[in-house]
Amino acid sequence: MKVQQQSLLFLHSAVLLFGGTALFSKLIGLPALDITVYRTGVAAVVLFILLTLQKKSITLTSAKDYGVAILLGVVVGIHWVTYFSGMQMAGITVGIIAFFTYPVITVFLEPLLSRAKVKSMPQAKDIIIAFVVLLGIFLLIPEIDLGNQTTLGIVTGVISAFFFALRNVLHKNYFSHYSGPHTMLYQTLVAFVMLALFVEVPPSQVTTDDWLLILLVGIIFTAMPHALFASSLRHLSATTAGLISCLQPLYGSVLAFLLLNERVDILTIIGGLLVISAALFETWSVSKGR
Repeated sequence: MKVQQQSLLFLHSAVLLFGGTALFSKLIGLPALDITVYRTGVAAVVLFILLTLQKKSITLTSAKDYGVAILLGVVVGIHWVTYFSGMQMAGITVGIIAFFTYPVITVFLEPLLSRAKVKSMPQAKDIIIAFVVLLGIFLLIPEIDLGNQTTLGIVTGVISAFFFALRNVLHKNYFSHYSGPHTMLYQTLVAFVMLALFVEVPPSQVTTDDWLLILLVGIIFTAMPHALFASSLRHLSATTAGLISCLQPLYGSVLAFLLLNERVDILTIIGGLLVISAALFETWSVSKGR
């Protein structure tokens, strides 16, 4: 299997698991920040154990890399808090759609931060796909009353999208020489340390059911998919990764309907088809090396 095809496999596996992550914003009875702290703490421990068992190096090679790791951890920590907050305020389907403005943000953000600015300028294909995705997302959003929780949730979701796009581009250009698990160990650890002081519900007051869900989201839905996602960025552009990840709203919406009875309408279906079509085209394009 070619490295680019392997990266696509990693990416699609990560997106499938990401699709279920949003459910925990409703299933776990804690504030978004608390969910993020416990989730990142569990993920950091799991990744540390994994790297230790594999006898992989834990340290980084330079002081500059430690600085980049801290920056990435801060960015991803803000992303996760706003991600869960958006879901809690707007609902999973609307929240995840708002978050998925990030592929569009990535298309225009990547050239600004890329080391190879000329080579990484958006191609016409990427811009067209980004607008198709944006149209699909627009159709998915239900009628909104300005000033209510749903509107605030959408704004929060877009903020989360910006920080996720920023993390991906920074990682691709300044930290992709490390493995996925190595990268995510530092990002989850920094996010945990940064946010731990602001926890509202101490560990002793978290219910047994919530702890089981936290372990599940921390191990299966955080450590594993983020490591896979980070690994995929070693051979794929952040723009490609962002556009392919547009399958996530489909997974999240279907799971929200099946498990939480969140309904969808015809515009949601049409918008979802646009998003999925764009993601599939990008996958085909990368596979063919175009």
